[in-house]
Amino acid sequence: MSTFLGMPPVGQGHLHGRPFPGEARKALSNDQQRANLRKATGTIRGKRAAVVGELDDWEQLRLAGAAIKDQVLYDLPALLDQFEAAFTAAGGVVHWARDADEAGRIVTGLVQDAGAKHVLKVKSMATQEIELNEVLEAAGITARETDLAELIVQLGHDQPSHILVPAIHRNRAEIREIFKREIPGVDPSLSDRPADLAGAARTYLREQFLDATVAISGANFAIADTGTLCVVESEGNGRMCLTLPKTLISVVGIEKLLPTWQDLEVFLQLLPRSSTGERMNPYTSFWTGVTEGDGPSDVHVVLIDNGRTRVLADEIGRQALRCIRCSACLNVCPVYERVGGHAYGSVYPGPIGAILSPMLTGFGAHADVNTTLPYASTLCGACFEACPVRIDIPEVLVHLRAAAVDAKREKKVPTAEQLAMKALGWVFEKPSRLAAAQKAGWAGSAPLGGKRGRIGALPGPVIGGWTSARDAPVVPKQSFRAWWKKSRRAGPPTTTPSPPPDPELTTGEPS
Repeated sequence: MSTFLGMPPVGQGHLHGRPFPGEARKALSNDQQRANLRKATGTIRGKRAAVVGELDDWEQLRLAGAAIKDQVLYDLPALLDQFEAAFTAAGGVVHWARDADEAGRIVTGLVQDAGAKHVLKVKSMATQEIELNEVLEAAGITARETDLAELIVQLGHDQPSHILVPAIHRNRAEIREIFKREIPGVDPSLSDRPADLAGAARTYLREQFLDATVAISGANFAIADTGTLCVVESEGNGRMCLTLPKTLISVVGIEKLLPTWQDLEVFLQLLPRSSTGERMNPYTSFWTGVTEGDGPSDVHVVLIDNGRTRVLADEIGRQALRCIRCSACLNVCPVYERVGGHAYGSVYPGPIGAILSPMLTGFGAHADVNTTLPYASTLCGACFEACPVRIDIPEVLVHLRAAAVDAKREKKVPTAEQLAMKALGWVFEKPSRLAAAQKAGWAGSAPLGGKRGRIGALPGPVIGGWTSARDAPVVPKQSFRAWWKKSRRAGPPTTTPSPPPDPELTTGEPS
């Protein structure tokens, strides 16, 4: 079956929500969530810094990881063909999905062919991206998450807010209440001790493992020369899913390829240190097709595009496809730490989500949503310093901001910002217009400034949004131009010169 490289579709699924500014404002008012995020991200940052500091060749590893991934993107068509041939030769079946809809149909059909009414899930960002649980539910199939954090999110009827720790916005007390409410037969006196909570989840999941015939996973890496898939995890629940059921279906983005096994040694050093702050992840599982009498006998992989070739076609933005989903950029981002993942409206939150989501979907149908994501950053550069594969996220953010402005220009109906800029251009064309505008500005703003001479929050979508987080000085009664003319007319000073006017007050620029 042919691939879709060179025929870029638009990404579908859980890749956009509501505009970021409004969602961020709501998140900032949630004090409990901010405290949870501050504590969790601070802990992970500390662990990561300790284990990264142990390696003298960390920067060389980052360079190697970036180089391997860049080579994968350059050779992607050939590597995909190589992987398909090797995986098929090992007894597996390869399916190609142009977008989320096609991937959902393929997986649903495979589950129905297996005669299953419920499936187990290994933690997978790709399946979250294509909203697979919702698609299966519509077909009458129940999908049960087995990763502890994903299980908490699912039982809480919530959405993930972090790539690595989906329930990072929940504390132990909240998790205990979710378990008591949602897990049948749980001890009503369940405490919020981590060991007790993990024990309750283990008892519940054990019944699920023994009863399922179909499991669905993602993959951290796909090795082209042998047709091998790889999943790294911390709990061992994924390994249970990968070995017990009869049918195994893996949903994998086309950028997950590595050319050879030897390339894997670089990433098995980069990934655990960057994600969980560990020297080595506890569980690493590999599978290559079907092995008689050992593990699943019906093995499939669904390779999805869903906008990835759009990203590949962007010379600056394609570096986002190096991402290994470690979430290191989230844990160092000052914006993410304060607003959490839900504000981004996508399964990919934080700095990497701010560039990956809009590139996957484009700015067309989601212009009012994803054009706001490139602005969800201070451009401090901490994300680039933390990224194990050296994705220059600030560079891509600036690139996408330019694209977002271009997208607005294509609108037939001008925005309020465009009208304001056009009016200002007309005013600045002639000094007489600027002088008249300054006089009018002083007359209009002086009553609003009060005794302090500062204008606070104002109503309206444009001026209201700008003044909601900052005060503005009133327009000065006398402009710099008027002061200069008056001073020259009076001649040079003969005694102590008068102090120049406050530049802020003369220009009327905001503080």
